[in-house]
Amino acid sequence: MFRNIQKRNISSSGRVLLNHGKPQNPVYNAELTMKIEPIQRTGESIDVKRARLVYQSRKRGILESDLLLSRFAKRYLSGFSQEELDEYDKLLDEPDWDIYYWATKNYDVTPLPDKWKNSKILKLLQEDAENKEKEILRMPEL
Repeated sequence: MFRNIQKRNISSSGRVLLNHGKPQNPVYNAELTMKIEPIQRTGESIDVKRARLVYQSRKRGILESDLLLSRFAKRYLSGFSQEELDEYDKLLDEPDWDIYYWATKNYDVTPLPDKWKNSKILKLLQEDAENKEKEILRMPEL
C-alpha cells in the first residue's frame, strides 16, 4: 500500500545536499588548476610604476597583506631604484597569503621558494614586518 519513498534534499542548482542542507565542496583536481600570468607592462615611467605599486600594495584583498605592504610601500618605495621597483613588482605578483607568510617568516605554512631566498626587498619587508618599534599598525593615507 505505501511505497518506500526516499526523501532527498535538492538545492536550487539541482545538486543533492548531503551535509545537513549545506552544499559539499567540489573535489579538488590538480589538473584543472592554473596560474594567471601577470600583465607585462612596457613603457611605464618610474613615477607611474611607483604610484601603481603603492596602490597594489594597499588593495590586495586580504587585510593582513594590505596592512604590511601598504606600510612598507609608504616607507620605502619613494627611495627604490628601477631595479628594486621591478623586484617588488614581481613580489606583488605572488599570492597574498604567500607574501604574508614569507614576510612574517612563517615558512611552515608556505615554504619560501628559492627565487626569493636572496631577495633584498623581501628581507627589507621582513624587517619591517617585525615591527621592532612596537608601533600600532595602521593603514597609511593614500
